[in-house]
Amino acid sequence: MKDLETWHSWGMSYLKYDNCYIPADNITQENMFGRYTRMSDAIAAFAAKIHRPPFIFYLCEWGWQQPWIWGRRISQGWRIDGDIKPYWSAIASIIDQASFQYWASDFYGRNDMDILEVGNTGQGTPPGNLTYEESKTHFTAWALMKSPLIIGTDLTNATQETIDILGNRDLIKINQDPHVGESISPFRWGVNPDYVSNPDHPAEYWSGNSSYGVVFMIINSQNTEQTMFFNLTESWAIRAGRQYSVYDMWTHTYEGVAVWNLTFSLPPHGVRALLLNDAGPQPANLDGTCAFYYQCSV
Repeated sequence: MKDLETWHSWGMSYLKYDNCYIPADNITQENMFGRYTRMSDAIAAFAAKIHRPPFIFYLCEWGWQQPWIWGRRISQGWRIDGDIKPYWSAIASIIDQASFQYWASDFYGRNDMDILEVGNTGQGTPPGNLTYEESKTHFTAWALMKSPLIIGTDLTNATQETIDILGNRDLIKINQDPHVGESISPFRWGVNPDYVSNPDHPAEYWSGNSSYGVVFMIINSQNTEQTMFFNLTESWAIRAGRQYSVYDMWTHTYEGVAVWNLTFSLPPHGVRALLLNDAGPQPANLDGTCAFYYQCSV
């Protein structure tokens, strides 16, 4: 309680509790859940004392004991993987992990994919090497999967490119959606077989709902430019027999109307973040033959 009172007096409002170097505990005789519960109970007692929630409480035990199952009982969020690094391999690995835990995020608790590395290219030892496209993919995935967006770079030395990525209002408003707390989810893996983990090639085709329309995130996990294709109705949020206006959340422009499917090219490790809204019935002269890509050969 004294620690909480001190931190509160300093103006702190975010508490991330690491589980580093914990010895065998013969004092409290608790496991990770038990130790975190003690802190959660202390925060609740302090909140009752000051008549308001004093902290946002996040757990950091790197997903070792599946905090996405129990974390919401005692906290507002939990780390799902190891520490992030400013390299594509680290970003891809965390996206891969999130493709199996996306369901745990909502208004009552969120998967924490770790701090943002946008802007840290050339920083650190060894220096970060995220490209512009990789940085966009990084920010897009964190925003649309409803991870906390905690800036991890020195903004006083940030480039305009970094500021533009971190300040993408279209993505931030999805992350902070007041009515939809759930993450987007993968509807197709792409390179990798569906529902099979591969830290080099995480799920590439994602979709979900929002207050502003149906969200799509398409990632090219490969090291070369690729043509990406999907049927709109592969997403659970799309209605068959309709056409949809397409808004690009990186160019901040409307890209016309999509009927049935979308095809476009993406650079290595690039992303497209799209917002689709119903634009009425599809033209009468168009009649699709199948709703899912893997059924389209019949």
